[in-house]
Amino acid sequence: MNSRRSFLVQAGLLSAGILLAPSCMINGDKKTKHKLGLQLYSLRDIINSDVKGTIAKVAQAGYAEVETYGYSPDNGIFGMDVKAFREILEANNLTAPSGHYGFDEYLQGKEDLLENYIQTATTLGHQYITVPYLGEELRSDADSYKRLSEKLNKAGELTKKSNIQLAYHNHDFEFQSFDGVTGYEILLKETDPSNLKFEIDLYWAARAKQDIKAMFASNEGRFVMWHVKDMDKGKPELNTEIGNGSINYKEIFADAETSGVKHYFVEQENFTDIDPFVSIQKSAEYVNNNLFS
Repeated sequence: MNSRRSFLVQAGLLSAGILLAPSCMINGDKKTKHKLGLQLYSLRDIINSDVKGTIAKVAQAGYAEVETYGYSPDNGIFGMDVKAFREILEANNLTAPSGHYGFDEYLQGKEDLLENYIQTATTLGHQYITVPYLGEELRSDADSYKRLSEKLNKAGELTKKSNIQLAYHNHDFEFQSFDGVTGYEILLKETDPSNLKFEIDLYWAARAKQDIKAMFASNEGRFVMWHVKDMDKGKPELNTEIGNGSINYKEIFADAETSGVKHYFVEQENFTDIDPFVSIQKSAEYVNNNLFS
């Protein structure tokens, strides 16, 4: 996860007082048939210094679910015992249906790591263990993606024995073409749909100029999770609050059934001139009021 893009953050803006009172929150006053989640990586510069307070503010901002990241067997999650972290989620009426777990070591031969991940995911109540990223050395050509597919198939078979589904999260590098076929297409084709589902990062797919509607149609039901983040209209390398950017999310959400999506996670990798808690709240309000029906 540390390899993912860094973000710009305006110092000195964080203030709990900026947040709206809980009585104004979406999940407090307005019921929707969907549960909106937040990928906690959005708050990676904040959460480690105050896990309990950060999680409370995520719930106040209108989220019912979170997606974790950053777990390690040596340091737990955010430096905490996994059970203690789950208790914090439960105290705020939050669940964690998915978590991002580093897979490079597993894919390079450290196969016992997966059993530890499965135990952790079970403790946290995950439905999905999600592969968040691939190191460059693992994805150099089409044959590399075929080898990855074989290993991910095997991993998916193992997680299913514990009633946990393996999923794969994309960036933009998967859409590099090798003699007319992309790495992403290889992963879709070479893996068993029952062993590997996909968490599509809609920002990165849009930035790679992919036809998302066609992708859903040709792989119906396989994109069980979405990362929902918007693209700054003037600087596409930056994110912005959902509804403020250039991605037509109303059009994408119209294809939710074809996609097979079950969980929606807002993620914002960078913030500019805005308190991150205000930002995630604005995104939650837009999704709940304009995209969920």
